[in-house]
Amino acid sequence: MAWRPEQGSMQQLVGYLKDALSGHDQNAQRYATMMLGQAKSSPATANYLAYILSDGPIFQDLGLSPADNILVRSSAAINLKNTIRAHCKAFPQSNMIYIRSAVLSTLQDPVSQIRNFAGSVLSEIVQKGGILAWPELLPELLALAGNDSSSVTNDAQEGAMSALAKICEDNKQSLEKDYHGQRPLTIILPKLLDITSSPSAKVRAFALASINAFLPQLSQAVGNSLDSILARLFHLADDPSDSVRRNVCRSFTQIVDVAPDKVRPHMGGLVDFFVLQQRNTDDPDLALEAAEFWLSVSENQHLCPSLAPFLGQIVPVLLESMVYDEEDILRLEGDADDADQEDRAEDLKPQFATSKTPRSITNGHAGMNGDFVQSVSSSQPHNDDDLSEGEIEDGDDTAAANVEDRWNLRKCSAAALDVLASNFHGAVFAVTLPYLTENLRHRDWQNREAAVLAIGAVADGCMDAVTPHLSDLVPYLLSLLEDKEPVIRLITCWALGRYSSWASHLQDPGDKKRYFEPMMEGILNKMLDRNKRVQEAAASAFANLEEKATKCLEPYCGPIVRQFVECFAKYKDRNMFILYDCVQTLAEHVGPALKEQALIDTLMPAIIQRWSKVSDQSQEIFPLLECLSYVATALGSDFAPFAGPVFARCIRIIHQSLEQYVMSINNEAFDKPNKDFLVTSLDMLSAIIQALGSRQSGELVETSQPRFFDLLLFCMEDPSNDVRQSSYALLGDCAVNVFHQLHPFLPALIPVLIEQLDLDNMKGEDIDQGFSVINNACWSCGEIAMRESSGMGPHVEHLYQRLLGIISNPEVPTSVNENAVIALGRLGVDCPETLAPHLEEFAKPFLRIIGPVEYTDEKADALLGFNRIVERNPQSMENCLADYFKTSAAYARHSNSAFRSGILESFYRNLVGYKSLIPNFELFLQQLPTRDIDKLRTSFNL
Repeated sequence: MAWRPEQGSMQQLVGYLKDALSGHDQNAQRYATMMLGQAKSSPATANYLAYILSDGPIFQDLGLSPADNILVRSSAAINLKNTIRAHCKAFPQSNMIYIRSAVLSTLQDPVSQIRNFAGSVLSEIVQKGGILAWPELLPELLALAGNDSSSVTNDAQEGAMSALAKICEDNKQSLEKDYHGQRPLTIILPKLLDITSSPSAKVRAFALASINAFLPQLSQAVGNSLDSILARLFHLADDPSDSVRRNVCRSFTQIVDVAPDKVRPHMGGLVDFFVLQQRNTDDPDLALEAAEFWLSVSENQHLCPSLAPFLGQIVPVLLESMVYDEEDILRLEGDADDADQEDRAEDLKPQFATSKTPRSITNGHAGMNGDFVQSVSSSQPHNDDDLSEGEIEDGDDTAAANVEDRWNLRKCSAAALDVLASNFHGAVFAVTLPYLTENLRHRDWQNREAAVLAIGAVADGCMDAVTPHLSDLVPYLLSLLEDKEPVIRLITCWALGRYSSWASHLQDPGDKKRYFEPMMEGILNKMLDRNKRVQEAAASAFANLEEKATKCLEPYCGPIVRQFVECFAKYKDRNMFILYDCVQTLAEHVGPALKEQALIDTLMPAIIQRWSKVSDQSQEIFPLLECLSYVATALGSDFAPFAGPVFARCIRIIHQSLEQYVMSINNEAFDKPNKDFLVTSLDMLSAIIQALGSRQSGELVETSQPRFFDLLLFCMEDPSNDVRQSSYALLGDCAVNVFHQLHPFLPALIPVLIEQLDLDNMKGEDIDQGFSVINNACWSCGEIAMRESSGMGPHVEHLYQRLLGIISNPEVPTSVNENAVIALGRLGVDCPETLAPHLEEFAKPFLRIIGPVEYTDEKADALLGFNRIVERNPQSMENCLADYFKTSAAYARHSNSAFRSGILESFYRNLVGYKSLIPNFELFLQQLPTRDIDKLRTSFNL
C-alpha cells in the first residue's frame, strides 16, 4: 500500500516550516527550528518533507498563498536535504524509494527555485548513498535534459539539467571512479556534449557548467574528449546567451591550467573573443569571466609568451575595465567624512592568527608578504533566473558583504595588468602610457582613479620603464592625497606604497629628500584622514613601505611612532587591526632602533591602553598579541616593565581556552573555542621568554598559575596543528632560555615529543602544516638534548627511531630533514655510545642532508656529535667514507666562523684514524675533488 500523509500531522509540520524561515517572530522561529530538529531523524518526517516539496494534493488543499507555498516548500527542501545528510543511511528502503520518486517529479515544477532545491536534494542523496545505490538516476536525468522522448517540457529539461550540474559539481570523484570496469563519466560526458546543442539556453549553460566541473582534474575521460569539448566550445562562442558564453569563458580558462598546448594554436581567435566578451557592459559577470582568462594565461609561464603580439588589444580592455561603473560611482561619489563615527558590528571582519614560519636551525623568523590580489572564482553554474513571486534566495549572506571586498571585474583586470607587466615589462607600459596621459588629470574622478590604479598595477613589472617618469608622477600623486574624493585619496595611498621600494632605495640624499620623505610623510598623514577607508588604505600602504624600506626607516622612528600613537587615540575598531600590522612591521624591520627610551615611553602606553580595553574573548586579541610579540622581540630586555601582566594574561587565556575545549568535548551544548586564542598566546609567551633572558623569564615561568609547563603539555597534545606548532616552538625557546625551570617536567614532556615525531600520526589533509609541527618538534628536541646532556640517555633509542623515520622518508621537506639531522647529531654529543651501533643505518642520509645546511652553531653541535659517534664505530662508515672526508674538508673551509671548540680536533682524530686503517690511503684520497684534498692536507696534515 502506497504511503499517504495524514492531514493533521502535515498541517502542523507546515506551520513549523513556515515559522522556521520567518523573521517576524523570533520566539516562534526558535521553537519551530527546535521541533524540526527533533523530528528530522524520523523516516516518516522525511516522507512528509518530500511530499510537501513535490506539492502533493493534500498539501495543495491547505490553500496557502503563492508566496507561502514557495516559502514552505523551500523550507521543506532545506530540511529534507539536512535530514538526508544526517540520517538517510538509517532509513528503510521503502522510504528512500518514496523520497526519490517525489523529489524527481519536482524537477518539472514551474517555479525555478523549487526545481533548484529539488536538484540540491537529489545531489545530497547521491553523495550519501553513492552512485550505485540509485543507478537509474543519471540515465533518467540525461534523458529528461536531452528530451529523448521529444515530449519533455522545458521546465523539466531545465530542472533535470540543473540537478545534473549539482550532482557533477558535488560528486566529481565518484563519477570518475571505476565501477566494475566502467566509469560513469565516460558515459555521461558525450551525452552532456550533445545536450549543449539544446534549444534551451539554460539547458545549454547547465550542460557546459557540468562539463566544467571535471576540467580542472583532466581525468582520462576528459582528456580523451578534450578535442570534442574544444570543438563544441568554439561553436558555442557565438551563442546568443550570455550565460552560455560565460561558461565558455570559464571552460577556456580552466583548459589553460590543465592543457595549455591545446589553447596556444588558437590564441589569436581567443583574444578577439575574450576582448569582445570583456566589453559586454550588460553582463558584468560575463566580463569578469573574460578577464579571468587573461589572468590565468598571464600566470601560465608556458602560455604567457603567446600573448605578446596581442598586448595592443588586451591592455586597453583591461584599462577600460578598471574604471568604476555607474552604480559604483553613485555609491562612492562624495563619500562621507566618517572618521568620528563608530564602526557597525558588520564592518568588523573575522580575525585569524597569522600562520608562523616553522623554526629553523637558526631559529629565524620570516617576513610577511602580501599578494597584489587573490582571485576567488566559483565553479558553480551561474543561475540568472528571475525570482518568481515569493521566491527566496538559496545561498549565503555574501550579498550583504562590503562591495569593495568582493572580487570583481575591476580588481581582476588590475591583477591581470599587474601580471602582464611582470612578464612583458616595458611593452605593457608602452601601451599603458597613452591611457595615463589622457586620464591622470581627467575632469571625472573615476577616470583619474582608474589611471592611478593602473600606475600602481604596473609598478613591479614596469619599474625600469616608469622610473624616468617618476620625477613628475610622484609629486602629482602626492597632490592627489588632498583630492576631495576619498576614493582618489585611497587609491593614491595604495599606488604610492607600490613605489616605496624605489623611493626608499634612492642613493642620492637629495633624491631621497625630494621623493622618499614626502612619500613617507604623505602616507603617514593620510593615516589620520577624515575618511576611515582612506585611513585603512594609508595604513596598509605604510605597512608596505615599512616592508620595502626596512632599516632605512630608523632615522624616522620618532615621527612614525608619534603618528601611530595618534592613530591609537583616534581609530575605531576596524582600522585598529591594520594599525597593529603597521606597528609590528616597524618593530620587525627596525628592531633595536625602537629601544630608545623616548620611543618606548611614547609607544608602549598607547598599546597597553588599548590592551586594557580588549577583552580576553575578543578576536582583536589575535592581532594585538601578534603585534606585541614583535614589539617584545624588538625591545628585548627593555620590554621587562610590561612583561608581567602580558605574560599572566596569556597564561589566563590559555587556561580558559583549554577549559572551554574540555567542556565542549564533554557537552555538545558548549562551543569549541577558537584555537587562535591558544596560538597567539603561545607565540606571545615565546616572544617574552626570548626577549627577557633567563633570569626574568624564569621568574615569570616559576610564578605562573596554573603551572606553565602543565599548560604547555596540554597544548603539545592539542588536536590542532597550529596549536602544536606554536607549542613546540615555545618548548624549544624554554630549553634555550629557562632550562632550569623546564628540567623537572622533562619526564612528562619528552614522551609526548617522541610521539609527535612519528610520521604515522600525520593526517593527510593537513600534510604541510603537520610537517611544520614536526619541524618545530625536531628543533626543540635538539635544544633540549644540548642542555639535558647524558640525561637524554633513556630516550635516545626512541628518539633515534623517530628521527631515522623522518630522514629516510623522501616525501619529508628539506627544512624538516635538516632539523631532524641537527637533532640527531646533537643527541650524539653526550650519548654517542647509544647511537654508534646504528651508524651504518643513518650515516649516509645524515651527511647528504647536513651538507647544504648553513654553517651555524647548531650545525657545529651536530657535526661534533656525529664525529663522536663515528669515533666509537669507525668501521660502519665504509659505504659513505668519501662523503665524510668531503664534509670534513667543507667544515675546515668554514672553520673561521664562531664554532664550539673541539670540533676541528674531533674531525682530526677520526681522519687520522682512518688514515691508519685504509691500506692505500693516497689512492683513496684521489677519488675526492682536488680542492677537498688540498684542504684536508693543509688543515689535518693528511
